[in-house]
Amino acid sequence: MNFARRDFLATAALGSLGLGLEAGALEGRPQNAGHGEPAEARAAGSYKRPIIVCAKNGFAYLDRAYDFLSQGGDTLEAAIKVVTGPEDDPNDTSVGLGGLPNEEGVVELDSCCMHGPTRRAGAVGAVRNIKNVSMVAKAVMEHTGHVMLVGEGAERFAVAVGFPRENLLTDHSRQIWLLWKQYHARDWWGPGLADPHWQPPEPQPAGGKPQSELWREGIRRLQEMAANVGIAPEIRDEAVRQVLFPPTGTIHCSALNPKGEISGITTTSGLAFKLPGRVGDSPIIGAGCFTDQDVGSAGATGSGEENLKVAGAHTIVENMRRGMEPKEAGMDALKRIARNYNHDMNKLRFVDMMYYVLRKDGAYAGVSLWSESSKGERRQFAVHDGNKRMEPTESLFRGGFEDWPPRPKVPTEAK
Repeated sequence: MNFARRDFLATAALGSLGLGLEAGALEGRPQNAGHGEPAEARAAGSYKRPIIVCAKNGFAYLDRAYDFLSQGGDTLEAAIKVVTGPEDDPNDTSVGLGGLPNEEGVVELDSCCMHGPTRRAGAVGAVRNIKNVSMVAKAVMEHTGHVMLVGEGAERFAVAVGFPRENLLTDHSRQIWLLWKQYHARDWWGPGLADPHWQPPEPQPAGGKPQSELWREGIRRLQEMAANVGIAPEIRDEAVRQVLFPPTGTIHCSALNPKGEISGITTTSGLAFKLPGRVGDSPIIGAGCFTDQDVGSAGATGSGEENLKVAGAHTIVENMRRGMEPKEAGMDALKRIARNYNHDMNKLRFVDMMYYVLRKDGAYAGVSLWSESSKGERRQFAVHDGNKRMEPTESLFRGGFEDWPPRPKVPTEAK
């Protein structure tokens, strides 16, 4: 059973019907009600160390990293203890083993790291068949005279230094990819959001079936296809969502010890169903991650192409070098993304970006372009300074971004 993805999007308004796909309220106004440094720390002018700041998918692994760091462990090793958790988890489809593949069904992974104490860096891109690319990036830093290796060469290097080759495509990820293939999706062939001729989709013209009915029919057909490829009923809705809206997926972690030594690392399986060989911001020093021992560390998750164009992590660290507070430094990078689209909310509503910022004195921030996810969930990041917790981000705009690829707005009668 086949039907064209573009035809479906042209006739169906993708609302919350049955799948909870409704995006958060889009208001496009600056938002100032986010987290900040703890009030007692601001008042005292001092911050806790050691401290680890990371994306929320690292929360479950913070304790082991913090214990290691508290006992004198290296800051980069501590950060790796966080990010290898999702890399090793076959149920995490955004990083490492079980990551969603490219359009040919092959998992390609990216990572970069920077070690503050020795001012070294390592990175790998478009790596196949190696699960822990965060550790491979570190190996490039430690065992070569290079900073970055990519593709087949990076894989051969990883094997040469002792990393085993393994199949990274789990049954679950393969089933989602098969569903995507049957859907005939070609999401990344453009035109892209930055194309000057790109226009947001128009609502379905009046006449014919109500969009609510077309939506239900389309979802029902996709669910039937999901059943045909073997996707279990309890995860079928989420699989359909991942096919309709290919997710980005990344984890960043920065770690600071009591001596003021700091390191950062970012790792990802990249954009789901991407063109083979696509490399986003995650393995790029200065975009997905940047650490300067004199200043601090920053990293990113979200729309990689947008972050590349503002060199987000480097921009944030340089902002702090010039005296900006972590929150202010991160918000400035977000404003540069908005500026790149001339503050056009018809385009910015499809952009997702989060930055994780840690200064070498222990001050930190998490900032996001939008205050909510496309599902209406508050954007959060993870912190451990002896107290493991999630904190809300400070956001530039209030509401939730909309998933890419774009879709027509849902008319009133379909809601």
